[in-house]
Amino acid sequence: MHEMSIAMQVVEIAVASIPPDLKGARVERVNLKIGKLSAVVPDSLQFCFSVAIESTLLEGAELFIEEVPVLAACGRCSHRWTIDAPVFCCPQCRSANLEILTGRELDIESIELYQEDENDDRLAP
Repeated sequence: MHEMSIAMQVVEIAVASIPPDLKGARVERVNLKIGKLSAVVPDSLQFCFSVAIESTLLEGAELFIEEVPVLAACGRCSHRWTIDAPVFCCPQCRSANLEILTGRELDIESIELYQEDENDDRLAP
């Protein structure tokens, strides 16, 4: 299950994103973009992330995954469409000469940090 190694890498990157001079700062949420062709199972990654953050500075953090659809462009007629079935040919001209534009992503889109307010036990965004 390669999702565990991905989760551990995300945790490592997120921990490194916390500025050392921010007292009481913690990661509240990690936002990922994962393409449908990336061979990553979002539910498995969610589970692995929940295990990987235990006893770290991310404990309690949320992982938000945005799935990116497979967008293709035809090399013959330039038509663009979202591929939602295992048929990789242009729906307009039936050409198999296509370019995959999106769907392979595995990106950390953002890491949301929160810092405890010195005058209050609540978190300040």
